[in-house]
Amino acid sequence: MASPIKSLKAKKFLPMLGGRQARFGEGSPDIPSGSDSARAIATALHPVRQYLKVASVTDRGDGCKSYKLVPDTEKGTEKLAYFGAGKYLTVFEHIGGMPLTRAYSISSSPRNSLEGFYELTIKKVDGGLMSNYILSEWKEGTAVEVSAPSGNFEYQPLRDASTVICLAGGSGITPFVSMANAVNDGDEDFNLVLLYGSRNPGSILFRDELEALEKQCSKIKIVHVLSDTPDDEMPAGSEKGFITAELIKKYAPANEDYSVFICGPQQMYEFLEKETAKLGIERKFIRREMFGELHNPGSQPDYPSDVPENVSITVTIQDETKTVTGKSCDSVMQILEKNGIAVPARCRSGECGFCHSHLLSGDVYIPPQLDYRRLADKQFGCIHPCCSFPLSDLVLNVPAAR
Repeated sequence: MASPIKSLKAKKFLPMLGGRQARFGEGSPDIPSGSDSARAIATALHPVRQYLKVASVTDRGDGCKSYKLVPDTEKGTEKLAYFGAGKYLTVFEHIGGMPLTRAYSISSSPRNSLEGFYELTIKKVDGGLMSNYILSEWKEGTAVEVSAPSGNFEYQPLRDASTVICLAGGSGITPFVSMANAVNDGDEDFNLVLLYGSRNPGSILFRDELEALEKQCSKIKIVHVLSDTPDDEMPAGSEKGFITAELIKKYAPANEDYSVFICGPQQMYEFLEKETAKLGIERKFIRREMFGELHNPGSQPDYPSDVPENVSITVTIQDETKTVTGKSCDSVMQILEKNGIAVPARCRSGECGFCHSHLLSGDVYIPPQLDYRRLADKQFGCIHPCCSFPLSDLVLNVPAAR
């Protein structure tokens, strides 16, 4: 007798398999070449760099702006790489002599990339070097260099339930705006319930766009959760306080599986880690966007107490070796960048492994929630510099930036 789990997977997979076989049958037996070759398609979907320019800027208030980015054909980018809703772009900049990268979720619909533009929505972060630079310096016509769309924060029919409870805080709304548009466009097929935490109605980003999408599509439901709003000023249909397990259960479907997607600031992740544990759902149904850079490792409960304030790092990139110094409260990547050394980076959260490096000597602290290394990496001394904090002087090999 087949197990219930296998039967459920078969129900999801077999309809897709039939469609796939039909497409195979319709395909040409000729070996593709030119623009139809597998290599050309892979290059179009996963370019090493995309050269763009700012077409327009929308001020969304509360220290937040949206940037419409289009191909810079003069620099060789003719078309944008397509993406799945929930992906991010890594932005490359040089600020004060430092090579820097930051990952930002795409807030526009995947369909917009076929129409020739992405949208990134950037919110001011206190002390945030990249966000403050972008908000100050990016104007219409500014040249922008980004990666291909990346990340794993997207709906996966074989893994996720048919209803997704999306939990957003602040600028963490951006990937969910993209997902809601994809559901409305028919490019994604799931029920999206958004619980969006904000301080007050004036701090809600994309409020008009989200409410319009809810009216247009029966698969989308928007609930604003307001923490600092007087009772007599609460909008109709909103909730007071914070996103809790009880609030999630209130809007989750009864007697059926649901997925939970989370995107927001670090404090929100820490709070919801405890709340989602109360839901009693399988761990695979709880998904979160990149944790983001950790700026205060000393706040972690397992951080050692006897760490020197300053450390030296001897780094070899290809055939060049340099020794630099920095603060132990900075990640290995931050120390290298502050010394003008470019490190390959994408997510800056330990997840993508793009900065994968070999630690030859010394000790580092890696927050457990950011340690995505494989078992072999741990065995042979490999680290991700973006989420590794020096506990002593270090010697390491780092791949060249791409």
